[in-house]
Amino acid sequence: MNKLCGVCVVGGILLLPVSDSKAEADTSSFTLGGALRGNYSWLDYGTDSNGSFDFDLFRLDLKAEKNQWFVDVQYRWYKAFDAVHHAELGYQFNDQQSIRAGVTQVPFGIEPYASHSFWFGGTYYLGFEDDYDTGIKWRFEGERWTLDTAYFVHSEYNDADRWDRYSFDLANSSNDGIGFEEDGQFNIRGQYQLGVHLIGTSVQIGRFNNTSTNESGEHRAIAFHIDSRFEHDWNLQLQYINYDYEAEEALGTDNKRITMAAFEAPFEIATRADVFSVNLAKSFSVNNRFIDSFTCYNDHTYIAPTSGAGLTDSIQNVAGCSFVKGGLYTYVDWIAGKNMWFVGGPGIGIDEGPSKWRSRLNINIGWYF
Repeated sequence: MNKLCGVCVVGGILLLPVSDSKAEADTSSFTLGGALRGNYSWLDYGTDSNGSFDFDLFRLDLKAEKNQWFVDVQYRWYKAFDAVHHAELGYQFNDQQSIRAGVTQVPFGIEPYASHSFWFGGTYYLGFEDDYDTGIKWRFEGERWTLDTAYFVHSEYNDADRWDRYSFDLANSSNDGIGFEEDGQFNIRGQYQLGVHLIGTSVQIGRFNNTSTNESGEHRAIAFHIDSRFEHDWNLQLQYINYDYEAEEALGTDNKRITMAAFEAPFEIATRADVFSVNLAKSFSVNNRFIDSFTCYNDHTYIAPTSGAGLTDSIQNVAGCSFVKGGLYTYVDWIAGKNMWFVGGPGIGIDEGPSKWRSRLNINIGWYF
């Protein structure tokens, strides 16, 4: 937090000054915003040689503060479904500590995103980037240290059949009758500012259920991450994640696969893998009548499952630029993937025969107000 400002942002929340004097009036504010987006997509493995442009999203954001209490809600309407993004109620104890409850971002890995593109990094599709679950979270922000701890009861929707959601969570399968749901999860993340480097580690431990047999298993993940911001607006992100869902016959995971879903699409991932992210970006200030600034980037994710039949490595690489003019944001992304979901692959870490590189062009134009 900038301690010199009168109105500050902490953890993405606008905080107004709170007086210790009871004689002064209460402070409060209310903000309503949102976004409207259109999206063009062309796939080298698709049937439409011209690609397609269509409505992408309309969203509403509501933020309200009264003294030390705050509310932050975002709801999204996509072309085919609508879903909550986040919805939290919080309390700001002081300049350093806050607590919030509801559908809130899971503190794991680089924040707020381990990527620069509209498409996100491969970690998003594994549920380790910009993931929101239902629970309670406490945050401490010191001069150099930042600490987050949280407990989540379940995913944002406690419904394994609901595939129309924003966050990627465990879900019921579409074909074999085997499904899964999240059932309690603890997270802790610590970060330290060392010069231009924000160095952190994250731990996630939880349980999941087979929705058919009610058998319960364990899952865990650990991450080490560095977010470095150098002179001349360079940004380097490095991250390593190891995750593991218990693989047992009674759980239906003895084939080393588990089902996830979001955006109305269920798919399988390897139950255990090492995940490497290397992201580099450079920002430029322009300030003319057409562009205020733009950022060019390359976000690379490599997912290596542990040994097992029916598993193989997955790769995602996103190269592109984002352009900003006032509230108008345009992302131009070239997404290339091998054996990667949403880029022509059967899942993530899943081997279903010979695979080759697939690509797609994605252009997203959004007005944020």
